[in-house]
Amino acid sequence: MARTIVGVDTVAERFEVTGGARLIGEVAVTGAKNSVLKLMAAALLAQGTSTIRAVPNILDVDIMAELLRRLGCDVGHDVEQQLVTISVPQTLHHQADYDLVRKMRASICVLGPLIARCGLADVALPGGDAIGSRGLDMHIEGLTKLGADIQSEHGYLLARAPQGLTGAHVAFDFPSVGATENVVMAAVLASGVTVIDNAAREPEIVDLCQMLIAMGASIEGVGGSTLTIEGVDALSSVDHTAVPDRVVAGTWAVGAVLTQGDITIHGGRIDHLELPLEKLHACGAVIDEVADGFRVRMSSRPQSVDVATLPYPGFPTDLQPMIIALASISEGTAMITENVFEARFMFVNEMVRLGALIRTDGHHAVVRGRPELSGAPVRATDIRAGAGLVLAGLVADGITTISEVHHLDRGYPGFVESLNALGASVVRSPDPDIG
Repeated sequence: MARTIVGVDTVAERFEVTGGARLIGEVAVTGAKNSVLKLMAAALLAQGTSTIRAVPNILDVDIMAELLRRLGCDVGHDVEQQLVTISVPQTLHHQADYDLVRKMRASICVLGPLIARCGLADVALPGGDAIGSRGLDMHIEGLTKLGADIQSEHGYLLARAPQGLTGAHVAFDFPSVGATENVVMAAVLASGVTVIDNAAREPEIVDLCQMLIAMGASIEGVGGSTLTIEGVDALSSVDHTAVPDRVVAGTWAVGAVLTQGDITIHGGRIDHLELPLEKLHACGAVIDEVADGFRVRMSSRPQSVDVATLPYPGFPTDLQPMIIALASISEGTAMITENVFEARFMFVNEMVRLGALIRTDGHHAVVRGRPELSGAPVRATDIRAGAGLVLAGLVADGITTISEVHHLDRGYPGFVESLNALGASVVRSPDPDIG
């Protein structure tokens, strides 16, 4: 895999996907990208060396590692052992620069730990996927209630809490994952008790809280919508294994159904994917639990099902592009409703290039299934859209060429290798049309 590390542009590459393959075999799922990055940030809260295990070999981990190094940490990444070690000094730097933060929105999660440890933080306003206006208002509001003074100047959030943070009541209008994470990480070292109402409940939030508790934090209500955090004076470094990636597991599950295949997903957790798997069962799939994961089988053309994305435990927005790809070749018509990120439907135009019959109206998409799509050049606009297009290419006649696949490197370790091991024909090559 050719990929350029942190701070500079990634190498322009593309995937050439030959349609017609059934995905059959076994895959293994590593730790969740959406958890590991936050766990790496949480390590900033304790002096000493923390170890995070089940770390996927993806570009975003490289970016976060470099960001932590610039904050003064010594970071090691053992790809073979799937672990990251983070040695955190007594005194941290407090500026997260734009050249890194622009590449990955999750970089904003260092804001809470830096305020808690240093009493100040200068974090560039983030970039990341083009899936809508994911504002930072709730991050700022929550941290402000804990006593931080936060200003926006010259593209940076400048946060100051020279007297430290104080516990408070924080009520979110929407269960924002990122805001919940930032406030939790700040509150564990605040003075007094913090209560977070309407907190996000995703498995990745639970994972973060469990790591913080192992570090010595006091958090009650983990897994529920109300978190009660009693601040402590200091935390200790820890050895923690990340929760499996439910989005990657869900992607493989959809791939099995869409290609009428048979995939055993080792490391996948059914309890984290209850609603998506229910939808796939309604499509006609057979889903069986195995010792360390689950198996998804499909032997006929899928039936269309309606889906509406919602915060966990609702249907995850990160699986919406894959479900649209599935609906595009299913029997019947499906209504897909996006309730989380308003610009998730940006990739619909790319699906239409493949012959998909999709009509959008606001946050609704009506997808009329057809037996087969038609290969064409398309562009990945974000991580999950890229995965959806790859799956669509597997059921398209001819070759589908997908550009800007660096997005996929941010979320899917060894994606091409895994696809080909399952019987697909996917070639990765330099993109002559870019660069």
